[in-house]
Amino acid sequence: MIRLEQLSLARQLDLVFKELEEELAGLNSGTVFVQIRNNVIGKFGIRHNPLAGRNGVIIPAGCGLTPVQQSSFRSMALESLNHKRRWTHGEISYEFTIQQGIVLVDAVLESNYNMANMMIRYSRPAVSDAAAEY
Repeated sequence: MIRLEQLSLARQLDLVFKELEEELAGLNSGTVFVQIRNNVIGKFGIRHNPLAGRNGVIIPAGCGLTPVQQSSFRSMALESLNHKRRWTHGEISYEFTIQQGIVLVDAVLESNYNMANMMIRYSRPAVSDAAAEY
């Protein structure tokens, strides 16, 4: 059995989009997010407002993403990974909408660092070591 950490981040993202196909087919806008820890996607999903109202009337959301639009969205999401540098923990959000039949995507890459881990790497030298420097 293949473990998730053995898959590249791109392959994991591809699996995320496969899992979200049905939900994306019913949405024409929203934000797909993936939370990453040690280059492994943990939590992922879609943030969206499924209902919109005007003058006391709920307006149905129209059609969702077609298979071609989903494929284009997935390709843009995979391409955005080329802009991820060095960090292993964080979140990537893909805000999407359909305009004139074309899916538009804005990607936001958020890196997260842990001060406790950094303090271990950059711990102060022992008192005897510091005295030896003088």
